[in-house]
Amino acid sequence: MAQSVFLTGASGGLGAALAARYAARGASLGLLARRAEPLRALQARLPGTHRIYPADVGDADAVAAAAADFIAHAGLPAIVIANAGISAGTLTEEAGDAAVFERLLRTNVLGVVHTFQPFVRPMREAGRGTLAGIASVAGIRGLPGAGAYCASKSALITCLESLRVELRRSGVRVVTLCPGYIATAMTAVNPYPMPFLLPADAAARRILRLIDQGRSYAVAPWQMAVAAKLMRALPNFLFDRLFERAGRKPRGLPLPGDGGRRTEDR
Repeated sequence: MAQSVFLTGASGGLGAALAARYAARGASLGLLARRAEPLRALQARLPGTHRIYPADVGDADAVAAAAADFIAHAGLPAIVIANAGISAGTLTEEAGDAAVFERLLRTNVLGVVHTFQPFVRPMREAGRGTLAGIASVAGIRGLPGAGAYCASKSALITCLESLRVELRRSGVRVVTLCPGYIATAMTAVNPYPMPFLLPADAAARRILRLIDQGRSYAVAPWQMAVAAKLMRALPNFLFDRLFERAGRKPRGLPLPGDGGRRTEDR
């Protein structure tokens, strides 16, 4: 029987690359993203039969309806990948950025909760399944000009850890994945060097392998994993000195649904 996979943030970047790799394996896919037209285009070019769901992960009811439909048509998925997310530069001193903080936290943290919630109990009852959350190395330390994004990914890493412990011995695996820079529309606006930048397909290949391995936590690529460990080990005074002049993502980028340039992750 073909494996079934439910994937959010599927309309482009890493999500579309993951969809292509799972479809090539013969998987039956449930693909959710905000943008309907790219979803239809992706569905048309993938081998096999797949269901698409134009929806915002911030809308719990819409995600629950999509999950119910996918289970009804494809059965309980073997893998659920919460990939959808957004990014924008922010400054706490700017009052107008409070709404951006709220938007990023709702999408990048609550969006994962909304994605996993419809599947957790059925997977626990079945004693099987994998819940994979795409976090980021940005969640390891707070970077200047990226308070909202770093906070959202840090919160997500901790949230996934809690879920992993809650589901221990249930047969359900929780996988926390922290990729570094991936060449997508989201990173294309970054006006600074991005070390170890991976093409979306190369990142998808690594992430798929890590999900297959059932790793509880992993950073990819391995060079970024080394850098992440070093960042975590730095004492505050040294971290602050090294990163105070780090490059910053521009503020004021339109977020999905605002009309304008897409910043949907990944």
